[in-house]
Amino acid sequence: MANQNVTGIRRILNACVFSYYGFKATWQHEAAFRQEVLLFLVTTPLGLWLGETIIEKLLLVGSMILVLLVELLNSAVEAVVDRVSLEHHELSGRAKDIGSAAVMLSLVWAGITWGSILLLRGIQ
Repeated sequence: MANQNVTGIRRILNACVFSYYGFKATWQHEAAFRQEVLLFLVTTPLGLWLGETIIEKLLLVGSMILVLLVELLNSAVEAVVDRVSLEHHELSGRAKDIGSAAVMLSLVWAGITWGSILLLRGIQ
C-alpha cells in the first residue's frame, strides 16, 4: 500500500482527500449514484420532518444513506472488474450482478422502512 509510513493527522487528512476523489469519481461516472444522491437530497428533509422520534428520523435518513453506501461499493466493484478486463467473463458478470442486487436490496429496504413508518403514522 502506498504511504504506509504516514500516520496521525496526516493519515486522516489523506483519507479525507481520497474519499473526496471517490465521491467525485462516482458522481462523474455513475448516473445511478447521481440519481440516488438527488433522491437523498429530497428525502432527507422529508424524513427529518416526518419522523416524530429521533429513531424514526434516523431510520428514514439512515435507510437512504444505506442506499448511497451500497451504490458506492457497487461502483467500486464495477470499476475493478472493468479494470481487470472489458471482455465478457462469467465471473465478471456475476460480480456486477451481485453488486446490482445489493443496490436493489438496499432500495427495497429503504422503501420498506419509509412505507412502514408512514403507514404506522396513518394508523395512529
